[in-house]
Amino acid sequence: MIAPYRESGIVLDIGTGDGRFVSSVAKANPEKFYIGIDANAKPLEKPSMKATRRPAKGGLPNAMFVQAAAEDLPEEFAGIASEIHVNFPWGSLLRAVATGDPAILDSLGRILIPNGSLTITIGIDPSRDRTELDRLDIPEISLNYLESALSGHYLHTRFRVIVIGELTSDEWEKIDTSWARKLGGNRERRVFRMTFANAG
Repeated sequence: MIAPYRESGIVLDIGTGDGRFVSSVAKANPEKFYIGIDANAKPLEKPSMKATRRPAKGGLPNAMFVQAAAEDLPEEFAGIASEIHVNFPWGSLLRAVATGDPAILDSLGRILIPNGSLTITIGIDPSRDRTELDRLDIPEISLNYLESALSGHYLHTRFRVIVIGELTSDEWEKIDTSWARKLGGNRERRVFRMTFANAG
């Protein structure tokens, strides 16, 4: 099922939630294979069923959904992904990517091909999210923090920086995820995107 797509690309979406991002990009890019992964099985039920329909009924033969924790990804995924996306993570996944947790980074690096890309998009409202950020023990997120302290953690693990920057509201509101739609219109929210390459 996955093997024929290895040359054109296999893309993983970690913390996929209801799978909106995977369903959207899989439909737009039939030459690639997309895998949505989330630790919570419940939101995966509907997109999984929809993906298995016949293409004429909205099915997606180039998409699948898997329940798994980011720190314990299936062994079968080792070295298959050309791209990994983490869009608007929250809770423990946010803490992991925003602090450079070695276990998570090692797990993600294990499934990426050499020079495969890891793209993380983090959205923070400094005021509304303060209580949760404190609970998760996440430092204040800024470009300076991402470019200096955090990028060092990623480099130490296996990832070299390609680009780190801040998205405008017009840019991040176009990301086709349920979280982006829910958060749209909040002009106080700062959204940062980091892209790394797997240096092995």
